[in-house]
This record gives sequence, C-alpha cells and structure tokens, in this order.
Amino acid sequence: MAEGCPRCGFADLTGERCSRCGVYVTAYRASLEALRRGPVLRPAAGPPASAATAAPGAAPPSATATRRLTFHGSAGALLGLAVTNVLLILLTLGIYFFWAKARMRRYLLGETELEGDRFAYHGTGRELLLGFTRGLVVIFIPVALLSVLPEAYGAPPPVRHSLSTLLWLLGLLLMPVAMVGARRYRLSRTSWRGIRFSFRGRLRDFVQLFVVGHVLSSLTLGLYYPIYSTHRQKFMVSNAWFGSQKFDFDGRGRELVWPFARMILLFLPTLGLSWFWFSARRQRYFTDHTRFGPARFHSTIAGGALAWMQISNFVALVLTLGLAWPWTTVRSMRFTNRNLSLVGALDLTAIRQDAQAASATGEALSGLLDADFGVS
Repeated sequence: MAEGCPRCGFADLTGERCSRCGVYVTAYRASLEALRRGPVLRPAAGPPASAATAAPGAAPPSATATRRLTFHGSAGALLGLAVTNVLLILLTLGIYFFWAKARMRRYLLGETELEGDRFAYHGTGRELLLGFTRGLVVIFIPVALLSVLPEAYGAPPPVRHSLSTLLWLLGLLLMPVAMVGARRYRLSRTSWRGIRFSFRGRLRDFVQLFVVGHVLSSLTLGLYYPIYSTHRQKFMVSNAWFGSQKFDFDGRGRELVWPFARMILLFLPTLGLSWFWFSARRQRYFTDHTRFGPARFHSTIAGGALAWMQISNFVALVLTLGLAWPWTTVRSMRFTNRNLSLVGALDLTAIRQDAQAASATGEALSGLLDADFGVS
C-alpha cells in the first residue's frame, strides 16, 4: 500500500505532487530523511578509547546525549503581536479572537527549537471558530435553556432540583470531554521536522478515570488526589505519539501521597508556599517518569525557583495591569526549557508520518469552560 503525503497525510496520491497541499512528495520525503538523521554527535576532545580497552557494558555516547529546548522569541516581538491581535479583535467585534489565538500559538511554537529544528503549529483561526460554534450550539445553548426556562416558567421545586442535578452531572462529564478534545486537537496541529504529533486515547476511558478520581478524592478528603493526578498524567502521556513512535509513562501515584500530605500539613504555617515545593516535586516526578523510546525526560525544577518565578510574574502583571504579559510569558518559557532535558539515545530514522484527524470542538469546549487543565 502506497504511503500518503508526508506533509498533510492525504492518502490519494495520483502523481509526484500532492493535490491537497501542493508539496512535491519525493523531494519532501528526501528532506525529511535528512532532517531525521539530525546533527552528528562528535565525541569530546581526547584520545579515542578502543573496543579492547572500553569498559564492559559501557554505553555509547549517543546513549547519554542530552537534548534541551531553546526558546528564541523575545518579549518585544510578542508585545507587537499581542497589540496587533488586540486591535484586530476590537475592529472585528471579537471575531478575530480565534485567528489571534492561532497566531500566538504559531509564534510560541515556531520560536521553540530542538536539535536545530523548530516546532510548527498548523491550527487555523477558522478551525477554532467552527469548533467554538459547534460547542456553543450543541452544548452550551441547550444547557443555558435548561437553566433558565424552569425558573422563568415556575417549574415545581422537584423538577428544578432534578434539572440542577442533571446539569451538574453534565458539567462533570463536559470537563473530561474538553480535556481529551483539546489534547487531541493541539497535538494533531503540532509538528517537528515535518512529523505530526497525535493523541489516541479513548474518551470513554478518560471519562471513567475522571469521574472515579473526583469521587474518590472527595471521599478521602483529597488524599487520593495525587494518585488520581498521576493516573490522569499517565493517560495523557501514554496516548501521545510523535509520528509512529509513542510516549510512555511509568509513574505511580502512591509515591506522591506523602509529599502531598506534607504539603497540606505545612500549608498554613508557610502561608501556602508549601504548594510550590509540592508542585515542583510533582513536575519533576512526572517528567522523570516520561519516556520516548529509550530516551527519558529529566527535570531540575526546584520549589524555591518555581515560587519566585510564579509570584514575581503575578506581581508584575498586577502592577502593570497585564501589560507585562509578553515578558512574563517569555520568562516562563525560558524557565521551563532551562529545567527540562531529554537524556538518552534517540533514533529518529525509524519514525514515520502517522497523522491523526482531529476537530477543534474539544479545544472550543476548554475555551468555553475557561479552563487550563495543566496536563503536560
């Protein structure tokens, strides 16, 4: 069976050029192969060790290679983009918001580099607008009517209570739908070296995980939360793919129970600062238990540094009435990249394009719920 277009995934290729995106297939595949090979790792200066004198079982240099993300964006460029977006949003009475969102993501990803190549964002404002419209018509307008009409027509109390319970359950189910939909859409619109990311988790499985996790967290007065959040992270990471290669996560939630309990005990004496140390511990744990093939991610984020970065960013935003947003955004991205690395052998030659279709409806739901779900 012939391969589809390496750029857009279109399967019905009839000639040298893709009829959907217009790329020349052979030339594009050749450039991808060159990019996948990546830079040649040169050993450090010194006398080469022969195979006869090398220590038994010693790892090759590529097995200990460390890769880091680099953000090349600037606060000035981000400010110019934000000002332009705000003006166009005002001139179009808010309609341009979706194109502004896509432009901002395209800039932030396009300025992020790994091994000499930058990421790319392929989402469009039109997709976000259509997804928002579908979410509004199919879900939020009916929910609003069910909330208002019983009061307007004086429905009996039992009917109102039943509808309130139904709406609460519906809202509980909308959250996991939005989380999975947003994850699926964002990954499907992100690429590196011409290869798309994708998310292949089943919605039904995550809804079950989400509902059970919230119920058990409530029944245990929050002590189940670190176990639930680890299960959630495992679902999101283990179902993420880069082309034909998947990510893996091997963390166990019970290892975070005591750090979480200690954070709660120290929350009041530290005026809430203990949360930053737990958040850093959890981020290090999640990162260090994430793998991509034989390579493993590593985080060096510290609680004190995280507290200083987030608190000072918040103060700067308050004192400038939000005008410092470009600077805090650039600062946050550089802080994250500085504390994140990928260690180990990374064979990119075997990875092939394996794009998955995704709509922007789930992305729109997350926007309508005004939620940042914090799943990395």
